[in-house]
Amino acid sequence: MSLRVLDPRLDAEGEAMTLAMPLRGLEGTIIGLLDNAKIGTAGFYDHVQSILGSRFGVREFIRRRKPDSSRPAPAEMLAELSGADAIISAIGD
Repeated sequence: MSLRVLDPRLDAEGEAMTLAMPLRGLEGTIIGLLDNAKIGTAGFYDHVQSILGSRFGVREFIRRRKPDSSRPAPAEMLAELSGADAIISAIGD
């Protein structure tokens, strides 16, 4: 009897992604906060928003909450978040 080992990895598809350039600072920026719809995320984001606004001068926040944690964010929601200089996506477990 032989043992057959399968490789579950897929070959890469499409173009390689590149990282966005880092922000020079947070003063005057717009930050997107994408909530994954778990119970602790909203409170965590309240705290993050308070710190980023008061200590780092973030000008505006775009907060959106996914319909549920198991599915990707809808395209319309991602379009709304595209106006942000940076986006934070967190898990609130």
